[in-house]
Amino acid sequence: MRLGVLDIGSNTVHLLVVDMVRGARPVPDADQRTTLRLMQFVAEDGSITAEGQEQLGSAVEAAVGTIRSYDVDEIVVIVTSALREATNGEQVLAGLRARTGTDLQVLSGPDEARLTFLAARRWYGWAAGRLLVLDIGGGSLEVAAGADEEPDLALSAPLGAGRLTRQYLPNDPPKKKDVKALRKVVRAELKPLVARMSKFAKPDHVVATSKTFRSLARLAGMSVDGIGPDAHWQMSTELLSDWVPRLAQIPAEQRMKLPGVTPERTYQIVAGAVVAEELLHALEIPIVEICPWALREGALLRRLDQAT
Repeated sequence: MRLGVLDIGSNTVHLLVVDMVRGARPVPDADQRTTLRLMQFVAEDGSITAEGQEQLGSAVEAAVGTIRSYDVDEIVVIVTSALREATNGEQVLAGLRARTGTDLQVLSGPDEARLTFLAARRWYGWAAGRLLVLDIGGGSLEVAAGADEEPDLALSAPLGAGRLTRQYLPNDPPKKKDVKALRKVVRAELKPLVARMSKFAKPDHVVATSKTFRSLARLAGMSVDGIGPDAHWQMSTELLSDWVPRLAQIPAEQRMKLPGVTPERTYQIVAGAVVAEELLHALEIPIVEICPWALREGALLRRLDQAT
């Protein structure tokens, strides 16, 4: 089965085309992304602006066209927090459906967490024991934990790096008082999440996924022996705490000179770093390992599991 998956996120429109065979590792034939930073097109009333709708529509239409050029059997389009929470989200989604002739699957925050957890479980296998999986996206934070392929706990909080940058860090570089205020907001949002997690057994293995954590690991981590080209990064909470104030003092354009900080992430990396630091401290996690598989791989794996 040849599948195409399109992830319409808060920061990028990202496509994968994969030949899926049950029992085999999915290896992409195509892996492309378009940087959009959709959160910058959110108006004061929470709606996606006309300019944002046009740019999103063009990016999604081009991506769907690319996927179809690979003669796929099926296209899976997943939509995450930016459109899910927009006040005119249904209108925007209707426009995308009409423009591409493709259905769109709107995921809830917990659904995102479950699919990402499935991807991490398949990557690490049963030997990893009880997993805790962390993911900071552009619009939200997802956390999932469990011993099986379906997590016991799947949570989401409005702590995405793009969202928080837009709301709390308007200056470049951000002001110290704004970073301090952001920390207070993040800590308050994390309290109920941490309280729920305290009722579950401690994990045997803690992993983080997606671009924010991967970028931060290049700054505050180290390379260790692992599986595959991307699985050998670990990030130290102590080193991350050392990097956050330094990142906040560097203008966005200069941050791109740092290892792992890409142009599409440089404007929101400070907010992402604050969330990561506060989360790891709150959960008392000294080191986290970076998993190369995330939401898109989880969506592919779930669809393959459902195939008859």
